[in-house]
Amino acid sequence: MGERLAIVKRTPREVLDWWSVQGGSLALLREHYPAARVVAVEPGEAAAARAAEALRTPWWSPSRWRGPAHAAMTEAEAGEGAGAELLWANMMLHWAPDPPAQLARWQRALAVDGFLMFSCLGPDTLRELRTVYERHGWGPATPAFIDMHDLGDMLVHAGFADPVMDMEPLTLTWDSADALLQELRTLGRNTHPQRHPGLRTPRWKRALGQALQGGGGRIAMRFEIIYGHAFKAVPRARVADETRVSLADMRSMMRSGKPR
Repeated sequence: MGERLAIVKRTPREVLDWWSVQGGSLALLREHYPAARVVAVEPGEAAAARAAEALRTPWWSPSRWRGPAHAAMTEAEAGEGAGAELLWANMMLHWAPDPPAQLARWQRALAVDGFLMFSCLGPDTLRELRTVYERHGWGPATPAFIDMHDLGDMLVHAGFADPVMDMEPLTLTWDSADALLQELRTLGRNTHPQRHPGLRTPRWKRALGQALQGGGGRIAMRFEIIYGHAFKAVPRARVADETRVSLADMRSMMRSGKPR
């Protein structure tokens, strides 16, 4: 995603880094946009406190007095801001329980013509792991990842314009099943609603390790990385016998100078 920042022609004054701690992009964004105010947006207060600590500049640093005032806040606080020119969300959309609602929240948080850039996991991710679970009747192994074409349709429905979707396949390998499982734990948990509801047993873990190891050698897993970007379109008032337009949308339409 960092390599694709060159397509953003407008220099943002405010950048929303959605789920900043998990995305690991804070240093990149601050380096690329030194004059911008970077806001770390987190799902809860505890994560927002960690992000605020990462944003804090040492008292002895000259940049503390010269640079913009960065901030950290929760999703609830940032969702209705409607002022950021860039919203960045690295590897978090697949954790959203309601992706269309998440895209709508991003649309409201951006200024008109603001730019959205995001990445997430696609449906080909961990296909080998899902096959093992299905073969042994262990239930779903991962959440249901969304196809990039469906994400593009969701972007348009949420009020974004000119969406561009792209996909990158990656294959990672591990020496052992334990090494694989240890790394998968760092990526998060299985959020599928029909996942196994309780704790597994040591016997089950040994069976999983044997199934993953197969005939020996390194264990390979595929990951599908989806990239997307789009602009926030100028709001359109729906024509009806009675049409209501919010004050914020009316201001946006007036500033755009485009007849609607």
